[in-house]
Amino acid sequence: MTPIDSDHVLAGRARVGQAIRDLGHSFAGHHADADFLNEAASLLEALITQFDHRDVRRRDPATFGDHVLYSYEEGPIGETYPDRPVSGSASPWGLDTEIHREGDDLIAYVTLRAAHEGAPGRSHGGVVAALFDDIFGFVQGVINITAFTGQLTITYRAGTPLHTRLACRVRAGEQNGRKVIMSGELTVVETGQLVAEAHSVFITVDRETLVASMNQADD
Repeated sequence: MTPIDSDHVLAGRARVGQAIRDLGHSFAGHHADADFLNEAASLLEALITQFDHRDVRRRDPATFGDHVLYSYEEGPIGETYPDRPVSGSASPWGLDTEIHREGDDLIAYVTLRAAHEGAPGRSHGGVVAALFDDIFGFVQGVINITAFTGQLTITYRAGTPLHTRLACRVRAGEQNGRKVIMSGELTVVETGQLVAEAHSVFITVDRETLVASMNQADD
């Protein structure tokens, strides 16, 4: 199992994650000649080799599904796991979200950038879907459950603009047995325009049983 990272390592991983994300957007959003591209590729390939010669990281199962152990307070919410795709500070795929709790709602503020482009000037729909799925996961910290996505439905109401501050607002609704219904909207902060809606069904699990099964699989 990977040892617990020190504060210095966590800060370093967050810095590298941010640099990788920024590099992706810089690469996607700018022209470069073949010579420069080949030089950049060689530098990156050398870094990859250096990382690959280091110990493999494995997430401790005990760090998963711990929403049942605490509740998110009103206001800004810190990250739950630095390597978490979409919202993790160390994730190469992160969207640099700012997450807040307002009552029973969770709001993630985000600005999608060049590497997220699908149609010209607009986000790829899969990025929007990933955003909803990840932020729905934070609802577990409001209602104190551990759950997995069972179903996710996105309705796209308009093109999702790039380089524009957006708000992804989500909440829990009806709970029927192990099923928890959630809903949410993605809007443009400046104008309030609705660009997408989402509905999901999350399936609750017993955290202790889940962690035990993960530990058994690792043995």
